[in-house]
Amino acid sequence: MKTLVLGASGQLGQCLKAVASNRNIDTLDFPDESVANILDVEKLKALFAEKKPAYVINCAAYTAVDKAEDDVDLCRLINKQGALNIALLCKEFGAKLVHVSTDFVFEGAIPELLKEDDLAEPISIYGLTKLEGETDIIDNLKEHYIIRTSWLYSEYANNFVKTMLKLGADRDELNIIADQIGSPTYAIDLAGAILDVIASGKTEYGVYHYSNEGSISWFDFAKGIFDISNTQVKVSPIPTSAYPTRASRPKFSVMDKTKIKATFGIEVPYWRDSLIKCIEQLSVLDKA
Repeated sequence: MKTLVLGASGQLGQCLKAVASNRNIDTLDFPDESVANILDVEKLKALFAEKKPAYVINCAAYTAVDKAEDDVDLCRLINKQGALNIALLCKEFGAKLVHVSTDFVFEGAIPELLKEDDLAEPISIYGLTKLEGETDIIDNLKEHYIIRTSWLYSEYANNFVKTMLKLGADRDELNIIADQIGSPTYAIDLAGAILDVIASGKTEYGVYHYSNEGSISWFDFAKGIFDISNTQVKVSPIPTSAYPTRASRPKFSVMDKTKIKATFGIEVPYWRDSLIKCIEQLSVLDKA
């Protein structure tokens, strides 16, 4: 089953490549953006015609959450129109789509586990455009798996874990937000879950939630990073109000993962266990 990965150079794309290699899966194709730009319909159509994928994994997205508030048109073009372009081509060529979305589609005002069919009320342009992309996929392609995730990190690209390790090496003290609650997601784990969904061959299409188990604040996350990496830095909790950002974030975005676990038999690791693996891998890479 040929699988086409769009957004292959990003964090999740690189993790998919690593997991596929570890599992000896040779059916994934990771085209360069020069031939797989989700906004260039003609080039994308030519790619579909050449590769004839059975599955398409869309990792491409505009993810600069704060910048999106002032860059609305480009953010919407990528997250909404790009998703629609892919869905229509999947329909034309008979491919199934795995589309990665976000916890930012929720307002996050109530401290209760978020289920797939809970009301989505985004409070940022990023969240709104990702929801619009979801809606366009649902309206135009039956054969879709939309997987919402949160707080993505890995040994690849820029992310919170790598930022904290860098800051911790340069500073003695850091202030980290303690009143935003969510679940970190090791992108390697998410990549594995995506490949498990495809390998299952199941056709229970729809929206699914995936993040690592557990619910913590960014403050807790930072403390865990420094504890596991033996980095000596004082971390102090602060409220969101003490660190204003251009875009609003959900206060509580812990997602219920019952559906994806029950449907595909996926085991979801605890956040700290996965964080240990990531930091160990980063240490190996640093020594290489």
